[in-house]
Amino acid sequence: MHKLLIPFLVATTLSSTTTLAGTFTDNIKLAMVSEARTDKEKDRDRNRKPIKTLDFFGIKEDMKVLEIIPGGGWYTKLLAPALRDKGQLYLSLGTKRLSESLLTEKPFDKVKAVGPVDYKLDKLDFEVTDLDAVLTFRNYHNFDEKERTNINLAAFAALKPGGVYGVVDHTRRHMQKKNDENGRRFDPVLAIKEIQQAGFTLVDYSNLHYKLDDELRFEVGRKTVSGNSDRFTLLFKKPE
Repeated sequence: MHKLLIPFLVATTLSSTTTLAGTFTDNIKLAMVSEARTDKEKDRDRNRKPIKTLDFFGIKEDMKVLEIIPGGGWYTKLLAPALRDKGQLYLSLGTKRLSESLLTEKPFDKVKAVGPVDYKLDKLDFEVTDLDAVLTFRNYHNFDEKERTNINLAAFAALKPGGVYGVVDHTRRHMQKKNDENGRRFDPVLAIKEIQQAGFTLVDYSNLHYKLDDELRFEVGRKTVSGNSDRFTLLFKKPE
């Protein structure tokens, strides 16, 4: 029965831009086969494991979720339709390109951009205070210590008590100094320390994105590493 349903679901999704209805996981599966996604984006599903990653973070279809620094919209294209009916997706930091393109079309037109559209992090305010979750994927390494502090504090302020903060990034060796090869990696122990200093409690970590053959030596964009970098996956909670 399950095998018979899959072609029907795929055909329905590909031929329609209407909203989705079902469990969050069902909605993510449908969004994954949407024609709104490019073949290149779909090719990354196997490595990025969005269903398992979002399940680890505890995301549900009725949540209010903020994605920080959505980039080209890889996760936005999954989260927006999955949350559209019962929840709400917010985006912040570096949102101008998506606001002028993807977010003008269904089923992405209910997404709300909040806070800075650029990367101004002084006195950062995400302009919401009742979020269930804040997520950021492969972005933590982009900022210096002061900027990371501002982001963490703003995430804490934006979440309701009991809300979660999910962080994924490329792994750097513990206490290794920055060099020409590890600039887009980050020490997960330092990330935990900094995020806890903002008031969060570490709930759990996952080895979903652990890569045994990534020696943590080379730039993540190298051909021998790209798509196969070891990434830490951390879940934090704002105390109730």
